[in-house]
Amino acid sequence: MPSVTAVSTVAPAVLPAEQANALVGCDFSSAPSSKKPIVLAIGSQSAGRVLLSRLVYLHSLDAFAQWLVQHQPWVGAFDLPFGLPRELVQSLGWPKSWSDCMAHYSALSRAEIRSAFAAFCDARPVGGKFAHRATDRPAGSSPSMKWVNPPVAFMLHAGVPLLLQAGVALPGLHPGDTHNLDVSGKPLRVALEAYPGLLARELLGQRSYKSDDKAKQTSERLIARKDLITALEHGQTRLALRLKLTHAQRDALVNDAKGDALDAVLCLMQSAWAQRQFEAGDSLYGMPSDMDPLEGWILTA
Repeated sequence: MPSVTAVSTVAPAVLPAEQANALVGCDFSSAPSSKKPIVLAIGSQSAGRVLLSRLVYLHSLDAFAQWLVQHQPWVGAFDLPFGLPRELVQSLGWPKSWSDCMAHYSALSRAEIRSAFAAFCDARPVGGKFAHRATDRPAGSSPSMKWVNPPVAFMLHAGVPLLLQAGVALPGLHPGDTHNLDVSGKPLRVALEAYPGLLARELLGQRSYKSDDKAKQTSERLIARKDLITALEHGQTRLALRLKLTHAQRDALVNDAKGDALDAVLCLMQSAWAQRQFEAGDSLYGMPSDMDPLEGWILTA
């Protein structure tokens, strides 16, 4: 029976094991807590249907790190940026290879990141303060250097080092560790950058379906969540996939006014699409062959 798993701030030594060849959608937080956890949507796909097996709530970065180092195979779509704009990196004089740039970035404090990025923005004209990656505009995502509203720069700073420490593969950016390979040399655990807002906008346009602010958790947003879930269940997206939910799961997604669980499910749909691209022979899981190997790319953008 599909279930919801809550993992406490002090994570157990072994988190619940995932099924073989699982799909994962991750709604990430750079400062997870019981009120704003990292949410994992675990599932699988068959014949164009994506089955949600369960939702897992992780209340700390330590719990997330412990989940990552489990060696069950999965393809995961994570809602956090995997790279910085090339223009920004060049302007700051940081290393231009992705691995070296991430090593440099992860060694900085958040205060140092904020200071460097603010100085970069202050030197630029109004309306063009932030540098963008090539993927940001087609995805409609915030620039990955943004440190407030939302703090995606800190999400990168918190999340990517943990992915690297766990040895997972980031296609087009990092091959992963040798212990993360099967007998044929294929990565067992694959992490891809996703953005749930891209898929949500395809179905809802500019309608809002979530808010962390209780005063903004309106009936209109509740209806939007219902419409979004129904569209996913009917396969009304260019991903050509249908979401399969139990009644209890559907109710849980509808009633989550913050939208964290629904965002994880949107990422799950993107991971299913990526897995299909790989099975069709695309080693980059549907990302463009000419993507910038410093900046990375958002799935389906």
